[in-house]
Amino acid sequence: MSLTAHIPSHRKPRQRASKSALRAGVAGGVLSTIAVAGAAGPAQAEPVTQTIEMPTITAGLSTAVAASAQATQQVALDLETQAHEDAAAESAAKKAKKAKAEAVRKAEAQKKAEAAAKARAEAEAKERAERASRTAERTTLSAPSSSSSGNSASTSAPSSASSAPSSSSNATGSAAAIVAFAKAQVGDAYVAGGTGPNAWDCSGLVQAAYRTVGIDLPRVSQSQSTAGTQVSLDNLQPGDILYWGGAGSAYHVAIYVGGGQFVGAQNSSTGTVQRSMDYDRPSGAVRVL
Repeated sequence: MSLTAHIPSHRKPRQRASKSALRAGVAGGVLSTIAVAGAAGPAQAEPVTQTIEMPTITAGLSTAVAASAQATQQVALDLETQAHEDAAAESAAKKAKKAKAEAVRKAEAQKKAEAAAKARAEAEAKERAERASRTAERTTLSAPSSSSSGNSASTSAPSSASSAPSSSSNATGSAAAIVAFAKAQVGDAYVAGGTGPNAWDCSGLVQAAYRTVGIDLPRVSQSQSTAGTQVSLDNLQPGDILYWGGAGSAYHVAIYVGGGQFVGAQNSSTGTVQRSMDYDRPSGAVRVL
């Protein structure tokens, strides 16, 4: 007999076999349960064979979409129509404004034309009256001169008559012709560069007056102011040329007609006038005759 046969062992008995058996039993139970459930499942749940029909909304949706599209199109059409109407109204307003402005312009132009025509008619009537007066003056110009010479011959007392009439009546020959021509143009228009017969500038009138006696003067006032001998304003004779400005740089000329007066084409406002030297005192004078 072994010495250790009666000594109990301190090691736990091996339980691998029992645990394996237990695990095998549990696993078999689980598998059996699954198998039973799998077998019972199909028998208890019937397969779904019924088809559920969903409500069809396509027709209603398309109708709504079509109606919405039509409404949108109508709104767009209305907006376009309104835009055209607004543009037409604006264009019509602009045309009306332009037409009104044009009508006002034409009315003003017509008014100005009528006023100008009236002014021309009045000026022409005045000119005709002045010309008639000058014609009458020219026709009586020679008679008083002859009578005055007769009176001076018969009477010596009037030899101390006033200087104004005597200086004018003393103009003889070429001087008398120049003075008569200048006086005959009083009332004519002033036009820059004018040389007659009914419109003059200052030097054009002086040149034309001297041309009546065969003397050809320079055309412009600067040259006419040095065309003869310089004389004092206190020693003037009818027919002398008066000038304003410097000799050789004069800007205006006229003809001394005696009696302290001159005839000249002054400006576009006054035309050709006969005025006293006190009205516009000249700077100097030259004597050509």
